[in-house]
Amino acid sequence: MIRRTFRAALPHVGRTKGYLLAVSSMAAFVQSPLNGPYVASEAGVWALCDATRLELRHHGVGVGSAHPTFFGTPMMDDVHADPAGTTLWGGNKSGLWKMIPLETVVDSVVTGIERRSNLIVPTWTNALAARVPGLVRPLADRIGFRGTAIPDAIARVTGAGWITRR
Repeated sequence: MIRRTFRAALPHVGRTKGYLLAVSSMAAFVQSPLNGPYVASEAGVWALCDATRLELRHHGVGVGSAHPTFFGTPMMDDVHADPAGTTLWGGNKSGLWKMIPLETVVDSVVTGIERRSNLIVPTWTNALAARVPGLVRPLADRIGFRGTAIPDAIARVTGAGWITRR
């Protein structure tokens, strides 16, 4: 979908040496359990933007990707209504998974567009994870999913025998 949108916009954006932006998520850099297809698609958006940027660079066209973390959306309402989501994210009230205000997301995206940023991440704390995911990922795993949070969430989704039924 994004590739088709970029392709359709390119003649217009190319004439003005403009800027294309796709919206992804922090899930592109910090993956979470029970969200495999979602995190894969978000990482794919990031990779597509990086590849497209290289392809269009010689035309003077900028390409960026925006990666907000948790903020109020209907999707987050569904996560908070789901016992597994609540178990994993703790209601997004504190720590690594704390929700941020919509205004923070909007302000960072507007600033990123104005600067033609390759990578837009709304908070400085998440910027590190976005820039060095291979280093931050193990820390996020240990700090963000402590104790039995993951197996407890899996049990809420599928029952205790999820692993053995594969």
